[in-house]
Amino acid sequence: MSIIINENDFRETLEKIDKRIRMLNDQKITALFESLGLNEREDIPQDYLTWENILVVVPSRIILNDLKKYKVLITGITLLLNPNAVQIHLFDSKEWDSMTRTKTQFQIRELLKTNFGGVPKISEKKDWTKLF
Repeated sequence: MSIIINENDFRETLEKIDKRIRMLNDQKITALFESLGLNEREDIPQDYLTWENILVVVPSRIILNDLKKYKVLITGITLLLNPNAVQIHLFDSKEWDSMTRTKTQFQIRELLKTNFGGVPKISEKKDWTKLF
């Protein structure tokens, strides 16, 4: 015997509430990215709300620490520090998972130099020397 008289109505009500919660969380994500100025950049994909989890790649530990307090309030975002990045980037976390699944820590470090916001060093720059 069930203690809930009408389980179907109860499940429908819970689904409606979950849908509203997801909508509010999407609004939180949009507000955060707007406050960071990411919606104005052309290199940021505009379909990030369709992703299951958003990977936010940040270039410095200072920015990472600033965003950590908002990550607690918003579900569906993951933060990643890439010191090789010049600015904040957004990626689908499934892409990150598929590229790093079988990699070692060293391989991931090397991957971050050219992917996920990493900028490859150019030999014309004076602060970079090529090792032979």
